[in-house]
Amino acid sequence: MKRRVFIKGAAVMTAGAAAVLNGLPISRALAQNGPDLAAVQGGEPGIMFDKAIQAFGGMKNFVKPNQKVVVKPNIGWDTPVERAANTHPELVSRIIKHCLDAGAKEVVVFDHTCDQWKRTYESSGIEAAVKDAGGVMAPGHVGRHYAEVAVPGGKDLKKARVHELVLEADVFINVPVLKHHGGAGLTIGMKNNMGIVWDRGDWHRSGLHQCIADFSTVRKPDLTVVDAYRMLMKNGPRGVSENDTALRKAQIISPDPVAADAASAKLFGIDPAKVPYIRIANEKGVGAMDLSKLAIERIRI
Repeated sequence: MKRRVFIKGAAVMTAGAAAVLNGLPISRALAQNGPDLAAVQGGEPGIMFDKAIQAFGGMKNFVKPNQKVVVKPNIGWDTPVERAANTHPELVSRIIKHCLDAGAKEVVVFDHTCDQWKRTYESSGIEAAVKDAGGVMAPGHVGRHYAEVAVPGGKDLKKARVHELVLEADVFINVPVLKHHGGAGLTIGMKNNMGIVWDRGDWHRSGLHQCIADFSTVRKPDLTVVDAYRMLMKNGPRGVSENDTALRKAQIISPDPVAADAASAKLFGIDPAKVPYIRIANEKGVGAMDLSKLAIERIRI
């Protein structure tokens, strides 16, 4: 197959786009069923997702009629969207709409928040966005809704209590925000899974990076959509002010959670091999960290 050039709306990538997508390799020829990963830059969250999911042939390739979908953003913090501590509500809304258009029976959104969940759902803007899009907002703070499961091949994490919504979902879409984290270095997709378990403190006590990688074998998302529209560059995971953020207008989308995190680390300016949970998950065979071996579609809006 011919090599393709993945630039939309311009003959060459601008300097700004090149800076945002710095370090991502030139794509191999696409597999017949689409890319391994799409990297989008230059638009608002909704339109970027429109372009990205189109590159994969549409949401119908992930969501079938009458399926139940769980969308898991980062809604951990009682902060406004400008602080970039939570996933952008416009992105969450657009994902829900694509799922419903693909025939989903129901799209449920939740997070086991760090701050008080009612305030966090409201101040993040995500609760209103979900309802406007036709989705269902569910709380994640009730212990009886978590069931204990074994962690296949877990080294430090042998079992975990996981929310029943995720365990019962036909489709699981992970929608993290890319940001700095004081403990893990970066919060991306695999770390966002801490919001679907009951005892996140156990991961910190037992070895955070190993536990993140161990848990990645339990319920791999069908799609990871990384929000890098506005990135929290320091003082994460909560941030102090809007001055901690940088407007990047980017997204990384992949069915491979390790690839999504690896590409996102590069966007942040960090070698993914230096983020232990990405490296360990790669070694476990959860996904591929070596982006040079992947078909990547670059989209410039």
